[in-house]
Amino acid sequence: MFSTVFFEGKFVPSYEAKISVATHAFLYGTSVFEGIRAYWSDTDKKLYIFRPLEHFQRLKLSSKILRMELKRSPEELVELCRQLLSFNNPKEDTYIRPIVYKADLRIGPSLLNSKDEFCMFAVPMGDYIDTTKGISVAVSSWRRVEDNAIPARAKIAGSYVNTALAKTDALLSNFADAIVLDESGHVAEGSAMNLIMVRNGKLITSPITENILEGITRATILELAVKELGLQVEERSIDRTELYIADEMFFCGTGAQVSPITSVDYYNVGNGQIGPITSQLKNLYFDLVRNRLPQYVHWCVEV
Repeated sequence: MFSTVFFEGKFVPSYEAKISVATHAFLYGTSVFEGIRAYWSDTDKKLYIFRPLEHFQRLKLSSKILRMELKRSPEELVELCRQLLSFNNPKEDTYIRPIVYKADLRIGPSLLNSKDEFCMFAVPMGDYIDTTKGISVAVSSWRRVEDNAIPARAKIAGSYVNTALAKTDALLSNFADAIVLDESGHVAEGSAMNLIMVRNGKLITSPITENILEGITRATILELAVKELGLQVEERSIDRTELYIADEMFFCGTGAQVSPITSVDYYNVGNGQIGPITSQLKNLYFDLVRNRLPQYVHWCVEV
């Protein structure tokens, strides 16, 4: 963690940002968060935050689902994020974690009549998954949480136990990550990232009603596919066995970025190599986040 964090209304040294063991969010998982990346450009010698406004808009919606009030506007939070990074002055790729949480010190899970607080910190971060080579994944025996149980479209801290169980099982079985299904048996997403496959030159991904996070990276990739590569995109339910006959496949997300998948449940994806469409999208994405594509400069906020 960098030395300065924003905690409960002010910038403080990281060692001062502490919560009590009796904090409601700690006891019951009642917090929501975002993961935002900032990318260092060796060419410009500048740091760019990628699509922070969209992330803070989603944080506002996640807060609403958990009956929390985020008093600052998304635009104000973008500026606060810039200030945080300016204080720490990183010259490397960085991950930013804003959190809204139930701060009362009390027993009882109710979301009502609680004090809501906000904090934000940043840490250096490179690749969450090695994006330079294809990864092997497995379909998890754990199902994705349902919207009527813990809504996956909100980034609720407590729901990431579901992610932890799926990811851990995959790692123990020597896979890089997991694909989770919903209760109907259709493909939802990866353990903590969206999934896109390619069949017959078309991008196919699960709809936002399939218990997935409404991914900002997912939306970015789909827009790049249409506008820059002229590809068709289809959002529909995906059967498990379609994973075994896909031509190409990749995870996408703030953490995962664009992570090519070359094997699912020991079935090769396509010829078992990173596919041409995946490679093109990955290259476009990394050019984009480092502010090398002028037509998308509005997505890269300079620090």
